[in-house]
Amino acid sequence: MATVPMDLGKVARCRALAGEIANDVQRYIDAHTTVGVERTILRAYGADGIDDQGAPLVNTAVERYREAGLIGRGIATPLGRALLAGASDIQEAAERLAFAPDLDRLEGGPSAADLRGVLAPHTAAALARIDRAREERDALRRRVPTGPTPLKYVIVATGNIYDDAVQAKAAAAAGADIVAVIRATAQSLLDYVPHGATTEGYGGTFATQENFKIIRRALDEATGRHGRYVLQTNYSSGLCMAEIAWMAAVERLDMLLNDAMYGILFRDINMCRTFVDQYVSRRFIARAGIVINTGEDNYLTTANAVDKAHTVLASQFINEAFALRAGLVEEQMGLGHAYEIDPWVEDSFLLEIAQAQLIRQIFDRHPIKWMPPTKHKTGDIFFAHVHDAMFDLVGVTTKQTIELLGMFSEAIQNPLLMDRYLALKATRYVHGACKHLGDEIEFKTDGIVARRAEQVLAEALALLDEVNSESIWEAIARGAFADVKRTRTGGRGFAGVVERSPDYLNPLLDALEAPSGPFAARAADGCYRSG
Repeated sequence: MATVPMDLGKVARCRALAGEIANDVQRYIDAHTTVGVERTILRAYGADGIDDQGAPLVNTAVERYREAGLIGRGIATPLGRALLAGASDIQEAAERLAFAPDLDRLEGGPSAADLRGVLAPHTAAALARIDRAREERDALRRRVPTGPTPLKYVIVATGNIYDDAVQAKAAAAAGADIVAVIRATAQSLLDYVPHGATTEGYGGTFATQENFKIIRRALDEATGRHGRYVLQTNYSSGLCMAEIAWMAAVERLDMLLNDAMYGILFRDINMCRTFVDQYVSRRFIARAGIVINTGEDNYLTTANAVDKAHTVLASQFINEAFALRAGLVEEQMGLGHAYEIDPWVEDSFLLEIAQAQLIRQIFDRHPIKWMPPTKHKTGDIFFAHVHDAMFDLVGVTTKQTIELLGMFSEAIQNPLLMDRYLALKATRYVHGACKHLGDEIEFKTDGIVARRAEQVLAEALALLDEVNSESIWEAIARGAFADVKRTRTGGRGFAGVVERSPDYLNPLLDALEAPSGPFAARAADGCYRSG
């Protein structure tokens, strides 16, 4: 494969700096919890259902203890106490937490050992549920191969989950390897997860556990019909990041859009809330063997893609460091970047090649996700088709792993079936006609591509050094990433962040953090590498 010059010393220094940045945040994470985390734990233990107003049981229970100033001890504490007090199962215990006339003030009574003891079988059952789903997915993938990389990734976004299922199967029939259901507009700002199947959504379809089941069933059907494993993707981001990660883990999703900073920058979700939630979400993701897709590609929709290319690389190093601390292996880290340079910039194609190749070399074990042009799309669908083909050419030449296909109707409408079909057809042509182009070419050591790669790496190193010196909290506040500024206590969801009490109890998170279990000694079976 053609390579660009890469100073391994600078790469190592970037990783070391990203590690120090992540360690600073990890100290904060380890001292805090959030309402989203505690709801996730209650769900994972088996609590389910909604009231007559549509409020999820887990929200009602957790909010009640937050308002009482007791959630810092962990929802597992009153849950275990309810079981010891005679609740017949987790559901009854959770209902007591939510609706019992007298709130348990958590005074006196059982010891931490007693609480861990009564929760132990439920903790084991929660882990077993994740493990069974992973084993089922891995077994199917061993029987039915996936397509060659770059994997062709398309989206469906009707708002009606049943229509999404039909479109997902149509996409698979046309050659898609990955189908993502775009989430309803602004769902990331909801501090609860809707319940059941949904048929009304603007700009996409709500992410719910039942909707995950419906799409999984449709894609399993497509997998059997076409003899090619078709992957399912959704979004684990926003104020319910961890809850959605758990749902995806037990419903056998393959990939999740899950980023350490996306919600902070692009949805104005509080950074403290986001950092804690992303850690716990990734603990479930790690156990489930799911591949994350990070969101650095979005930086270049708000910042200049030539001047700020290094911010993408710096953020990829940071996302990698956060993911490693949450137990993910490199093969689970689909780090994102994008083809977003203004197409009318001279030698823009060479600059895109430089960035893509540099990232492919630095993160050689990672299933890199390559995103199409969007910022400079217009109503000229014919030019958009050519623009997307150039993107396809970079993707196959630099051996990207996951390629989200560009739609020529981008910025006009949600994709129609024919838009998706033509995108898959054009991509199949470029990927086939140029399959081994990257093996046949070399880049001049002093040429445009080589010099650009060296520049981006050097600038990323300088930025990481600055971020480490001032802390990521201050770097985000000054707009170091995506030219977007956020404050440490601002944004949505900050009220849901709580300092852990000295007697904080969370046996399930403890188990997820333990370096043991059926998958601890090997990389994620269901993940992808380039080539």
